[in-house]
Order: sequence, then C-alpha cells, then structure tokens
Amino acid sequence: MIALEVKNLNKRYMFVKALNDFSVTFEKGKIIGLLGPNGSGKTTLMRILSGLLQKTSGEIRFETKLKGKLLKQTVAYMPTESHLYPWMKVKQTINFYESFFAGFDRSKVLKAIEVLDLSPNATIKSLSTGQRGRLKVALTLARKAELYLIDEPLNGIDPISRDMILEMLASEVADDKCIVISSHLVHEFEKIVDDVIFIRKGRLELMGDAETLRNERQMSIHDLYKEVYKND
Repeated sequence: MIALEVKNLNKRYMFVKALNDFSVTFEKGKIIGLLGPNGSGKTTLMRILSGLLQKTSGEIRFETKLKGKLLKQTVAYMPTESHLYPWMKVKQTINFYESFFAGFDRSKVLKAIEVLDLSPNATIKSLSTGQRGRLKVALTLARKAELYLIDEPLNGIDPISRDMILEMLASEVADDKCIVISSHLVHEFEKIVDDVIFIRKGRLELMGDAETLRNERQMSIHDLYKEVYKND
C-alpha cells in the first residue's frame, strides 16, 4: 500500500535547486533509507513532506488530501538538530508532546525511556548527546502516524545509543506505517532498511529493494553508496 507519492518535486532557493524534478513512492510496511551526502536534498525533502517548507512546484499525494492539523497527525518528522527545550525535564517533554500531538502514546514512550535508561526527572540539558538522541526517536515513534521521517538520527551518537536507536526503529515496522530514515552513515542502517533511495544534488540517482540491489551489484549497500558518490 502506498503511503506517499511524490511527482516532479522542485525546491529552489534563489539560484540553487535543492530538489530537481524529484519523483518517488514510499510504501507502507517498510523502512526506507534515504541516502546521500550532506547537501544532497534529504532534509529539504523531509521538511516539505512534513509541511514545514513550501515546495516550488510538483505534486505530493497522500492516500487522502492532507493539510494543517491532519497533515501533522499523519506525518511524524524528527529533525536532526536538537529541538527539545533544554530547561524541561524528560517527563515535562513527554507532557508537552502529549498536549501537542493527537494520538500520542504516553505509555509507549514511558516504557521506552525505561528501556533506554533515561530518568523522567532529568533535564534535557543534563542528557548526553546519545541520551538526547534516544529520547528524540522515542518521542517521535510514540506519535500515531502513517509516515515517520527520521532525519540523520545517528549524527554524533555513541555506539551504544546507535544500537538502541536502530533496535527501536526496526521494532516499529508495521503494515500501516512507513519509516523513512535519512542518513549518510549507510553501514549502520543497512541491516534494517527494506528499500534504499539515493539522492544526488536534488535528483533521484538510484532506488530499489536493498536485497535485490545487493544481489544485482554483488556488493553491500555501503559499498554501493561509495560507488554512487565516489566523484562527489
């Protein structure tokens, strides 16, 4: 089942095209790796799909026409930068998410922070980078949505936190949702993605089923990434 279809999407900033006739389909029931170096257009795409940025032209088709609150309820976006209020405690941040996002599963995130060894009484500013990364992913996945857009969740994260985040993401696969993870740390994500999308300078470079690409190219997705972007 299709979660989202993008056709000829363009985004221009003055004289720079961040997205250039970009077309892709995201299917439910899958974890999709959106791959490319910094500046390739990954974050721009995610911000447009989440309603935070206006497209220049092109079509974005969900199952139903979405806008405003309905779009926010259907698409859960996690930016790569820290967006949590540093003065809040973890439990206050959970309360904030619950009040702001319809369908937020409080019990789910409470269980997650226990597994992730995060204290509800700790302030955001007292958490390590890895702990904040774990919390961000837990909060995002506790939202009731059909499309989850996770932007560079492993940037600056320690190995233990990386494993925890990957386990969380892998455990969320379901027929009624699609999870899109953007990253240039391909080696880390390769074991959990079903499909991969390579984007270069705002254009679709290559896409397909991860296992099929591995068999056809006789190389890992990590090595394929290096092959695709070797001249960049």
